Amino acid sequence: MSQNTLQNPSLRGLSHQAREAKSWPFEQARLLLDRVLKLRLSDAERDLAATLFAQGDFAQAVATLPALNKPVVFQCGFGASGLPHMGTFGEAARPTMVRNAFRALTEDAIPTKLIVFSDDMDGLRKIPDNVPNREILEEDRDKPVSKVRDPFGEHESFAHHNNARLRAFLDGFGFDYDFMSSTDCYTSGRFDEVLLRVLARFDAMQAVMLPTLGEERRATYSPFLPISPKTGRVLQVPTLERNVEAGTIVFADEDGTLTEVPVTGGHVKLQWRPDWAARWTALEVDFEASGKDLVDSVRVSNKLVKVLGGTPPEAFHFELFMDENNQKISKSKGNGLTMEEWLRYGAPESLAYYMYQSPKSAKRLYFDVIPKATDEYLQQLDAYNRARADGANGPAIDNPAWHVHRGAPPERGSPVSFSLLLNLVSAADASTKDILWGFISRYIAGATPETEPTLDRLAGYAINYYEDFVKPSKKFRAPDDKERAAMTALVARFKALPADADAETIQNNVFEVGKDAGFEPLRGWFQALYEVLLGQSQGPRFGSFAAIFGLERTIALIERALAGELTA
Repeated sequence: MSQNTLQNPSLRGLSHQAREAKSWPFEQARLLLDRVLKLRLSDAERDLAATLFAQGDFAQAVATLPALNKPVVFQCGFGASGLPHMGTFGEAARPTMVRNAFRALTEDAIPTKLIVFSDDMDGLRKIPDNVPNREILEEDRDKPVSKVRDPFGEHESFAHHNNARLRAFLDGFGFDYDFMSSTDCYTSGRFDEVLLRVLARFDAMQAVMLPTLGEERRATYSPFLPISPKTGRVLQVPTLERNVEAGTIVFADEDGTLTEVPVTGGHVKLQWRPDWAARWTALEVDFEASGKDLVDSVRVSNKLVKVLGGTPPEAFHFELFMDENNQKISKSKGNGLTMEEWLRYGAPESLAYYMYQSPKSAKRLYFDVIPKATDEYLQQLDAYNRARADGANGPAIDNPAWHVHRGAPPERGSPVSFSLLLNLVSAADASTKDILWGFISRYIAGATPETEPTLDRLAGYAINYYEDFVKPSKKFRAPDDKERAAMTALVARFKALPADADAETIQNNVFEVGKDAGFEPLRGWFQALYEVLLGQSQGPRFGSFAAIFGLERTIALIERALAGELTA
């Protein structure tokens, strides 16, 4: 259950900061609080709440105004007809960030909950490309996904398989949520009241929907999709008769037989825009984030909610993720990254950071974004902890690390960047973490996997990433005459340094050699070092790399390159 069951003391005492915070989750949280007060309280009650809030006494406000003790409902939807992908995770992560900001804004006094809703009663229209035994799905096409056989042979249905995959990941990442199944809501009676309301207000629903449709579809459209009692398929057929008193509709089944079924009890489901509106109404949803491609659908569903007597939720639209070819990520195509793939190469925190940053900007979601996201996350965590160590006035709640860690970032990150680890793996040809730790422990006195757990995890990710992506594409080249002369001079410089020279001293020498050799800009000098020594066009600070790899080994690496031993 997700109704603030996970109490987080770090979310309290922040309401004054939260009122001024600039990060997007706090902007959304303030809009959401305004909505809650407007909908639930009278003018006089809002004045009282404002007074108590200004004093930071949210608990007293909730105790005095019972309407505030009703949970604020966040929701995200999941299409159960395909395997969960990274966009699915983002749809849960972003509302969670707004939810935590709301809890901080309100001193965690107003209860909240996050509903993760699976649309598993939808008919299976498209067969995903990334599943086995596709012929099974083809045979079950158009049945509710919760009635489609599991092509993996592991669960009761394809929906049960996909729902389990989603929940396992959300649980593994520590999300606090209530899982809801569309099938359960329709068949258990939870949606019965709103379904009868759709039937009673059928004409008003149609008045909203029909202008949004093409001429051909408009002629046969109905908000109700009956499930054939004979074939079990979800049918897109006209509603021929309606009996409001009996709560039934009549339609022509696949064999032409006129069939009457109740709109309740799981005998029908709603078209997706009316379904969205009915769900918001029945579950009293207060906040939902959705992709930019659904802006028009949200607008239509908002109108339908009002027809049903409800109030549309606070909406937040985010840009879409694209694959390596700048194509929209699709659960049926299985393009882009899966959650499991990201977690083979990057920490969960780096994934949450990637979801946090610039939600209004379209972003590529492919393997090559992982190193940059990981290092940016580590930089933000370091900045957060520096502010904490400097005795800043309260935690830096606008720092992405605060949102990634739900108000409680760890006190230590990693003393070594992910990009530096990748270059260390490359230069050392390291196949195990033990080999990497042989270098790391000499570079950082007293460091062990136990004292640096984040660094230890990064080492494993770096090995995986190197083996799968860097190593196959490495392409060494020989230095040109200018580069050869500069590298020869660099070897002489390095040999004159003490063996334990620090990264800054080494970096300064690299700079000076590049300047003396006439590289302008110096970026070309560093690029030459990476291409000749590591077989790639970019890398971290060379001084840091040489310090952790070891000065003697770095000298030997350069000499091997000058001898042509790395170009084979």
